[in-house]
Amino acid sequence: NAHDFVELPENPTAEVEALLQRMRDGGGTENVAAIRTELQQSMDTNCTVYRTEATLKQAEVDIAGLQERYLRVGVSRRGARYNTELLEAVELGFLLDLAECMVVSAKARNDSRGAHFREDYPTRVGVYFMRHTMAYKNDVGSEDAVRLDYKPVVQTRYQPMERKY
Repeated sequence: NAHDFVELPENPTAEVEALLQRMRDGGGTENVAAIRTELQQSMDTNCTVYRTEATLKQAEVDIAGLQERYLRVGVSRRGARYNTELLEAVELGFLLDLAECMVVSAKARNDSRGAHFREDYPTRVGVYFMRHTMAYKNDVGSEDAVRLDYKPVVQTRYQPMERKY
């Protein structure tokens, strides 16, 4: 099944250990809080409920720049226990990945529905409506950073209907 869990690598802890070691030993000059604040500002400006192709493209540019800066993040505390500074640095990397997946997914939706409104595509398109967007991060250096797939919505008790606000 295309939507099953991704296989774990042979040594799943190796990547995490390498990330933590790089953060502690890297001596980077970029500040976690500054990058997180800029990410919040870009997402609030460009990827809110009301979106356009242009704002989503700007969010992509912003996120790519922040991901580049993230490679130069450093932490001052080197300890492995109770190191909230290290935890926040690691979490920021995941926030950047999630933001990228959100923006790529939003760009792929050429319609408006629910809490997603594209000002350049104001109506709901049936073929896009009853499906979940599945986003997968590709390997670093691949042509597309995020691969999208779709999974049908399992309809239960409530019938879908157009919202009128």
